[in-house]
Amino acid sequence: QVQLVESGGGSAQAGGSLRLSCGASGDTYSRYCMGWFRQTPGNQRERIATRFTTGNTFYADSVRGRFTISQGNSKSTLYRQMDSRTPQESAMYYCAAGPGCYNDPQKMNWWGQGTQVTVSS
Repeated sequence: QVQLVESGGGSAQAGGSLRLSCGASGDTYSRYCMGWFRQTPGNQRERIATRFTTGNTFYADSVRGRFTISQGNSKSTLYRQMDSRTPQESAMYYCAAGPGCYNDPQKMNWWGQGTQVTVSS
C-alpha cells in the first residue's frame, strides 16, 4: 500500500509559477511510476506528467516545456513545477502511483486526495 498526500495548490494569477508537492510513504513506493493527473468537472482525469523509477519522464503536449516533474532529495517527495500557467489549467490536480506509467487513470493503483489549483487572468 502506498499513501500519497498532495500540497501546494490554491489560487494564483496567470503567467506565474506554482509548485505542487506529493509526499509518498508506504510499501516500496520508490519502485513505482509516480506522477500527476488533472481533472476538470465532467471530464476524465488526464495524465500530464509522470516519472518512472529509471528517471524517464513523460509530459503531455499541453504542458511540455512549462511543467517540470522532479523527485526530492529524500526520494519520497515528488514535485511539479508549473510555469506560465493559464486559466484553462484550473483543475483538481492528483498525485498517482502505479506499476507503470499510463494515460489510463484506472491503471494507476494509488491516488492522493487531490489539490485544487485555480488560475485567474
